[in-house]
Amino acid sequence: MRQLRPIDLAREHGLSAQAVRNYEDMGILPHTGRTPTGYRVYTPLHAQALRTFIALIPSHGHHVGAAIMRAVNAGKPEEALRLIDESHAQLLDDRRTLTAVENALRDLAPPPPEHGHTHIGPLARRLGIRPATLRKWEHAGLIRPRRDPRTGYRVYAPADVRDAQLAHQLRRGGYLLEQIAPLLDQVRTAGGVEPLEAALAGWHDRLSARGLAMLAGAAALHAYLSEIGG
Repeated sequence: MRQLRPIDLAREHGLSAQAVRNYEDMGILPHTGRTPTGYRVYTPLHAQALRTFIALIPSHGHHVGAAIMRAVNAGKPEEALRLIDESHAQLLDDRRTLTAVENALRDLAPPPPEHGHTHIGPLARRLGIRPATLRKWEHAGLIRPRRDPRTGYRVYAPADVRDAQLAHQLRRGGYLLEQIAPLLDQVRTAGGVEPLEAALAGWHDRLSARGLAMLAGAAALHAYLSEIGG
């Protein structure tokens, strides 16, 4: 079988020879032999393993991609498949989250006038929930009403009402409070719903890119498994 040096594998991917040696030490590449003087000798199979790992990174990430390759090289394909299944499940969950956010945005009632502020009772009635639920959401960081310095009552500005509506829609969709909080943080960071709506298109693109990368990674892994299985 044709012998290759670490640099021969590295150049194809713009890596250093040391990175290739590190990947072998990590189990991402199968172990290789040594020359009488101690130099590592790689083969086309090692080159294919490196290509497979590089193909897995865009969809599974460096850490999971490395774990998949270690499992395969250790003769544990079922473990590799389990890791792949988890990545697919995460992608599906991300798609469902995106759908939930889009549905929640679509179902928002028209916002009140900018000068309109409300209190906990009217807002609870508007949403069809108990005031205690709004207090629970506040404690979880979903909504952040200010307090009237004279009365101590909670005062909900239009942005607070928007956040409460989004939280209500997402809760109806089955999402937990700890899942909703970071989504509402994205709304605040974006400066409101309108900028976030524009960002949803980019979110769609990223999920599609991950899905396509999973197909490419699966094809590379299948070819590698066929090679080592033969």
